[in-house]
Amino acid sequence: MMESAGESQPKAVRGEEAERIKRGVLGIHERGARHARKTAPLRPHSKEQGTHLRLYRFRFYPTEEQAEQLGRTFGACRWVYNEGLALRSGAWERHRVKVGFPETCRALTGWKQVEETAWLGEVSSTVLQQSLRHLDQAYQRFFKGQGRYPRRKKKGRSRDVAVYVRTGFRWVEDAERPGTGLIKLAKQSEPLDVRWSRALPAGTVPVRLTVTRDRAGRYFVSTLVEERMAALPAVFVSGSREPKAVGLDLGLASLVTLDDGTKVDHPRLLRRYGQKLARLQRELHKKVRGSRNRDKVRQRIARLYALIGDVRRDMLDKLTTRLVRENQVLVVEDLSVVTLLRAARDGGRRRKAKLNEAILDAGWGELLRLLRYKCEWYGRTLVIVDRFFPSTRRCSACHAKGPSMDLSVRSWVCAECGAVHDQDVNAAVNIREEGMRLYWLVAAGLPPGRKVPAVIRASELEGGSPAA
Repeated sequence: MMESAGESQPKAVRGEEAERIKRGVLGIHERGARHARKTAPLRPHSKEQGTHLRLYRFRFYPTEEQAEQLGRTFGACRWVYNEGLALRSGAWERHRVKVGFPETCRALTGWKQVEETAWLGEVSSTVLQQSLRHLDQAYQRFFKGQGRYPRRKKKGRSRDVAVYVRTGFRWVEDAERPGTGLIKLAKQSEPLDVRWSRALPAGTVPVRLTVTRDRAGRYFVSTLVEERMAALPAVFVSGSREPKAVGLDLGLASLVTLDDGTKVDHPRLLRRYGQKLARLQRELHKKVRGSRNRDKVRQRIARLYALIGDVRRDMLDKLTTRLVRENQVLVVEDLSVVTLLRAARDGGRRRKAKLNEAILDAGWGELLRLLRYKCEWYGRTLVIVDRFFPSTRRCSACHAKGPSMDLSVRSWVCAECGAVHDQDVNAAVNIREEGMRLYWLVAAGLPPGRKVPAVIRASELEGGSPAA
């Protein structure tokens, strides 16, 4: 029976009763001698002072035996994640018992001992525990309001990924080519055939490896290492000691507009390859389900999407690197991409769907992510202006605020001073001015010798409210 709104939610079962339900009903083993002590929360990897965690991704070509073993590993990680989700959700819904990461790890030991799931022993235990760790992190994000409730993973839909911690792989550095070497995963007899497109920092040992297989059938290994990043030389305005700053306005007509009028064209990759994608999709739906011809067309579609993603990532990486190298302070708006992608509630759903597709094709979220960590690495400052700051409709010449404008309006005339503005350039200038105001506000409050932080967010400052 459903509870009324005034009644409180049922309390969780604790103590000996909870332990009895875990042992007798849920089949979770009792704590062993090594589990007698209280489980400490997971702590992030402790880095050395002055170092950053950096991810290097390389493609590798597995042998038939390695590909088969990795296929079993991906399937086992997916199965363990789903079983852990079913165990935790079922324990709370039916018995009001809380099950955490330690209990799911003990349940994993029991699953390996059952004949039907003894095949889990063919996969490294550290990889399966990491899958349960990811489930626990998904629950933590849900409880903090940072994500939705964890969902089951599906073969062919979810990402094929396996995470190997330091005890799950062997790394041997090549003495002749420092930064490269042999990577041998647990449960495999031969090292991976990795194509070293660039070398890792010499003398470092990877902290973690992540092996993935994309929809196009390509295998990648991502190595997480600790690297000491050298800050770039400071960039100042010519003839002064004022830091060189740039305002960035993200848009759809142009991907990025700078305050000096420079515009970076939108690649529009989905539009460029749209006709080919549509033709392949029509061809896919004509094939018989389960046939080899259908699988061939699906592979062609996956390879085309992989090409689009590679081109987009390469373009954004080069653009953000150039902006960080040429400027000391970079100012952007605090965009909520998730909010912008919400579907239209009333009319205009088709138009809103096209707008959402253009936003996803632009990769605004990835661009902001790249700017943030590159500023932290290279000693730059990223200022994030409040999202309610009226950058578009404020005149950059007299600071008079005009009326709201539609996205189709590309230029307008200020009613106060008569200045003619390009909408994107005017917004970039206003963003830069507001960002420098926040920059000097923070810099003035720092003690002598203290550096300006790498990221300044207007929403976290007392004086960072949007200007009228």
